[in-house]
Amino acid sequence: MNGRNAGLAPVPEQLSGRIVTPGDRRYATLRSTYTRRATPAAVLLPRSTADVVAALRYAREQGRPIAVRSGGHGLAGSSSVDDGVVIDLSGLNRIEVLDHAARLVRVQAGARWAEVARALAPHGLAISSGDHGNVGVGGLATGGGVGWLVRSYGLTIDHVRAVEVVLADGTVVRADARREPELFWAVRGAGAGVGIVVAFEIEAVELRQVGVAQIAVEARPDGSTVRQWAEVLRRSPRELSTAAVLMPYGPMTVMSITAVVAAESLRRVRPLVAPLREIGTLLDDRIDLVPYPTLVPTSHLHANVGQQPNLTTNGLFTGMGDEQARAVTRAAGRALIQLRSVGGAVNDVAATETAYPHRHQDTLVIASVFPPQGSAALDAAWSGLAKHADGAYVNFESRPRPAAFDRVYPGETGRRVARAWHWYDPEGIFRPAYSPRV
Repeated sequence: MNGRNAGLAPVPEQLSGRIVTPGDRRYATLRSTYTRRATPAAVLLPRSTADVVAALRYAREQGRPIAVRSGGHGLAGSSSVDDGVVIDLSGLNRIEVLDHAARLVRVQAGARWAEVARALAPHGLAISSGDHGNVGVGGLATGGGVGWLVRSYGLTIDHVRAVEVVLADGTVVRADARREPELFWAVRGAGAGVGIVVAFEIEAVELRQVGVAQIAVEARPDGSTVRQWAEVLRRSPRELSTAAVLMPYGPMTVMSITAVVAAESLRRVRPLVAPLREIGTLLDDRIDLVPYPTLVPTSHLHANVGQQPNLTTNGLFTGMGDEQARAVTRAAGRALIQLRSVGGAVNDVAATETAYPHRHQDTLVIASVFPPQGSAALDAAWSGLAKHADGAYVNFESRPRPAAFDRVYPGETGRRVARAWHWYDPEGIFRPAYSPRV
């Protein structure tokens, strides 16, 4: 379609056949995000950096809101926009190993992490990159990246070595530690507000297999199970990373733990995960040695059609004492509570090195509610946790409010982020809804 029926100007020849408007059979699978249904006026499907420049120029000329989509998995649902124009990067999905000796990989922003894992596996390489294969590279690699290897590898952004960015005026810039260092700083943690990042150069890790343990225990109401979980992580080598979910099950609360060990021998895996079996009454456990792509499989790949509406907030905790652990356990009766171990290699990076400044905390606590529950229910669930939180992670915040900005980008980091957003995008084309005024 040429856009006429949507009240839009015809697209340039360069984008011919790559605009999707209502009535196009492709619209149903391109209109929405993972968490919300949307009704954009058009979705543009560029296939190259030059196409992105043309798409951005066209979108700006329409005088409508613009959204940029890497994978559409963001919890805030900001990668689509009602009555606006979506620039969908799914056609920019190339993955290549630039230098095997240096483990340097170039990944375009529209690739999904399942595709990245599959492409790197034959080279014996992996990038720690979230926990779901359907997540797009661009959104995660500009926000942080708390992956399955987070304690041994750090955040995904910590291994980004260069980026290619289309700025709001259509300029294409390569940024790294020496060229455009302020842009490079902002992209790593606050990239949504500076432009369209179309490609990343990322340093991977040599890894073929990982140990994975699935452990379920009864979580004691006094919070001691959660406290002991955190204590196990505090004492453990960095090879061990975990994610846990707390959920009601009849009269009890179950803590379901996925533990991943960056080691290629079960002889190394078993002793590291064994203490987790002792933190509560053991209900189930299993240990396997699997190829890394098993953690973010291609079976995760699907269209995002608003199938999982939810509201989510989060906080980073420094330590997990009795009071904090009780609050986490109590909240599990009101919301779905997830725990992610951080610390380790994450905290090797200076707080000023990237726009993600949270380099001393050791646990990420996430709370989610689902329809028919709404914001009031999430606020009630989070009320007992808020005073213990010391910062927040942008990719697990679904309500972009000014208060969220202050928790994600506190103090001088927030002021620097706001300045960078204004400098590189003075008209606010990409600026997130919770952006402060400069």
